[in-house]
Amino acid sequence: MVSRAEALALMQEYVKNEGLQRHMLAVEAAMRWYARQHGQDEEPWGLAGLLHDFDWEIHPNLESHPQAGAEILRQRGLPEATIQDILSHADHTGVPRDTPLRKALAACDELTGLIIAVALVRPSRSILDLEVKSVKKKWKDKAFAAGTHREEMEAAAAEFGVELWQHVANVIAAMQTIPDELGLRGNPA
Repeated sequence: MVSRAEALALMQEYVKNEGLQRHMLAVEAAMRWYARQHGQDEEPWGLAGLLHDFDWEIHPNLESHPQAGAEILRQRGLPEATIQDILSHADHTGVPRDTPLRKALAACDELTGLIIAVALVRPSRSILDLEVKSVKKKWKDKAFAAGTHREEMEAAAAEFGVELWQHVANVIAAMQTIPDELGLRGNPA
């Protein structure tokens, strides 16, 4: 198993965009949170979250992401199970989402981006005082974070077996454990 430190170094080697790094850290936090809730080993869940988009900057299209990155992960010694988990987060790879880990990855991926966007437009610019009701309000505004696919987020939460707004609360709670890494400590009241 690759250590978290090695995975973080790999992510930082390939991902220079701070926003993308923060997204991957947010997904990792959510995955670790869910692993604990499911009584699972946090390491494979966390690795999948931390590395799921590591190749986006070098393969920024669906023709090659994440499948072209899989070979790099193999060369770096990641377990094949983790590589398959990462491949499963993209519908077009054909890797089934047939485990709780894979369902969680799909459910957490895009949602973390929406939550970060909501936190950044609040007066506090903080994840620490973010509540589900703020996400609900922005969810209804289709012009807000228009690039996010709300229907896909709803479907992924349902496939994972978690009610959407409970899932939002869970992911916020997970992200609140790493406010500094996300640049979202802000100025909570």
